[in-house]
Amino acid sequence: MIIYEDAPDIREKSAEIILTAGFTHIKTNFVAYLRSRGSASRRVIARCHALPRIMQKALNIDAFYIIEVLTERYDNLSAEEKIKTLIHELMHIPKSFGGGFIHHNLVNRREVEKVWDRIKMQIKI
Repeated sequence: MIIYEDAPDIREKSAEIILTAGFTHIKTNFVAYLRSRGSASRRVIARCHALPRIMQKALNIDAFYIIEVLTERYDNLSAEEKIKTLIHELMHIPKSFGGGFIHHNLVNRREVEKVWDRIKMQIKI
C-alpha cells in the first residue's frame, strides 16, 4: 500500500527552482507536492501527475498538477541530484498549464542539465 503525505520541503525547494529557472508559467497555487512511501516501482524517483482536461471540465476546476517524490529513492540522493530531479518533474508542466504533459522526448537529462547549469550558482543546496 502506498502512503502519501504533504511535502512542504519539496514545495519550498520547487518554488525556489520555479523563480530561479524562470518557469513563470507554473501557477504555484495549482501544484501540490507529495511524498510517497511503499511504491513497488523500481527505477522511479519522482513523478509529475496532471489532472486531465476531461476531469477539469467534469469537476469545473482549473488545471492542477502534482509533483510526487518517492521517499525510498529521492531521500537518498545528493542535494544536487534532488534539485535536478525537481527540475525534471517541473519541466513536464507545459507553458499552457492546461493539464497537459511534456513527454521525455523533450524532458531529458540533457535539457535538465541546461537548466541546472543556468541556475546552480543562484540556488541554495
